[in-house]
Amino acid sequence: MLIFQDFISKEEENTLLMELEPYLKRMRYEFDHWDNAIHGYRETEKTNWNEENKNIIRRIKKLAFPEDTTTLQHIHVLDITKDGYIKPHIDSVRFCGNIITGISLLSTSVMRLIHEKNPEFKVDVLLPQRSLYIMKNLVRFEYTHQVLADKDSFHRGNHIPRERRISIMCRNEPSIS
Repeated sequence: MLIFQDFISKEEENTLLMELEPYLKRMRYEFDHWDNAIHGYRETEKTNWNEENKNIIRRIKKLAFPEDTTTLQHIHVLDITKDGYIKPHIDSVRFCGNIITGISLLSTSVMRLIHEKNPEFKVDVLLPQRSLYIMKNLVRFEYTHQVLADKDSFHRGNHIPRERRISIMCRNEPSIS
């Protein structure tokens, strides 16, 4: 798991939000997810971005994915309410490959990773606002990940207040096997 603090500037965060907000505001928050993984969310996939935001997406892909990797065309946008959270899960290998990246907008949050077979192996990872995380290989396939609700959002003994959070996630194609 790699974390890049301040991967985007405040101005770039605002540019992303200006493009996303008009669309997200037309959607209702959901409290039941098809695989029961998310509570208090709205989500979409986006393929077309304005030029400034396309450059941000290109930077993510250049940093996170080897040159010969095919990334999914659809960028996943997930908007979680202040009281929302993502439950522990491992993303299905049918839908994406060995690399998942995410930019955290609007709020710092805590992501908990727990080894699927040895739950005593766990770590809470701080995802600062405007940071980029890259989750791949072992962490991607053998650890559940979750974004903690505000009431559970602690890192190294300190409460990390969580507000509404939008994440923009890029993934690679699943491997054919």
